[in-house]
Amino acid sequence: MNVVISVDMEGVCGVASWVQVSPPEFGGLVNAGEYERARIQMTREANAAALGAFEAGAEGVLIADSHETMRNLLPDYLDERVRFISGNDRPLSMVQGVQESGVAALLMVGYHARAGTQGAPLAHTWNGNVRDVRINGVQAGEPYLNALLAGHYGVPTVFVSGDDIAVRQVQDDLGADVVGVAVKEGLSMFSAVHLHPAEACRQIQAGARAAVQQAATARPFTVIFPASVQLSFDHQARADQAGRVPGVTRVDAVTVGYSSPDAYHLFQTFRMLCQVAQVRLDS
Repeated sequence: MNVVISVDMEGVCGVASWVQVSPPEFGGLVNAGEYERARIQMTREANAAALGAFEAGAEGVLIADSHETMRNLLPDYLDERVRFISGNDRPLSMVQGVQESGVAALLMVGYHARAGTQGAPLAHTWNGNVRDVRINGVQAGEPYLNALLAGHYGVPTVFVSGDDIAVRQVQDDLGADVVGVAVKEGLSMFSAVHLHPAEACRQIQAGARAAVQQAATARPFTVIFPASVQLSFDHQARADQAGRVPGVTRVDAVTVGYSSPDAYHLFQTFRMLCQVAQVRLDS
């Protein structure tokens, strides 16, 4: 049995500011020291999940660096048995690897709540331009979208770690059988009460072990297809651009909609529209 671990950074223990998750190459409001500490903890939490998976009998563990540039993980901190993916130009984005033969489970580490969630640290969906995503009328964040794409390949999502609100959202959306580990309690968009980093890793390792042990009975996540999707942006200019794509309709000033026959089409159309909508607003 093989597993894929998708690791983001905003939901990592100790993180509560964009400064901590912004690579120095971005310029502007960044701090190299804080980013380095966050990426170390990100790597340690991913490795803790990998150790738990191996303890549960996984033969192969593939870790997908899934934050921003997707070049954050420090390989020297990882168990020598793992493989890892870096670089952000990849077909399945945050869950690259679920399409491989023999993958039986997806684990999500360092995840955050969806855009607009009150009290959730660094809550957002995909980028700062997306205000809301609804699939068949249901709000969807990154975990929802990624679990749906993994489900397209028959891979169930069995574990999530991050802030307490993100964990609760995932379990509400995907089912209570998803093992969740909250490494911090959200207070606001930019504050949280955290576990000690070492304790966070211990809990992630134990949670991942339990999740992989029960993976054989887990079901891949899916929705009713064809699915109706609505994507709302933070500005009407973004909807102007997205609404010109063939097959996409304008719903209101900031919202566009489309229909998808399956999760792969849904996900790739979502990615494409997010890219198209990245227009300058100061032109």
